[in-house]
Amino acid sequence: MAQNRFHSGTGPSQRQLRVGELIRRTLSDVLLRADVHDPDLNRHSITVGEVRTSPDLKVATAYVLPLGGHDAEDALAALRRNAPELRHLVAKAMTLKYAPQLRFVLDETFDRMDETRRLLNEDRVRRDVEHDDADDED
Repeated sequence: MAQNRFHSGTGPSQRQLRVGELIRRTLSDVLLRADVHDPDLNRHSITVGEVRTSPDLKVATAYVLPLGGHDAEDALAALRRNAPELRHLVAKAMTLKYAPQLRFVLDETFDRMDETRRLLNEDRVRRDVEHDDADDED
């Protein structure tokens, strides 16, 4: 396989990031306008936090979360059930050579942020951080 002289890191390429963001915006618009004819899906207000694409751009994984986190499994099931129609609507709004297969995963970023905040507010951790700050001033 040929080496990419512009991208040597292990993370996603600029093209993957750009296409992922374009898919995220398009998918968000489709869900906001309720273009899918499924009442189970349209009753949820779904946030699309991030979309990651495979290196060949044929698979896009969307990290989603319903507003407030309520009925997350129901919303995820509705998204997966309507994935072919969502794929068609996203492809119609974009100018990619291939319409990526859409996969949906619950976005746990907010849960991780809450856990990090909780850990940082523990007395033991706060004491260590304050102690390190005092050492830096000396």
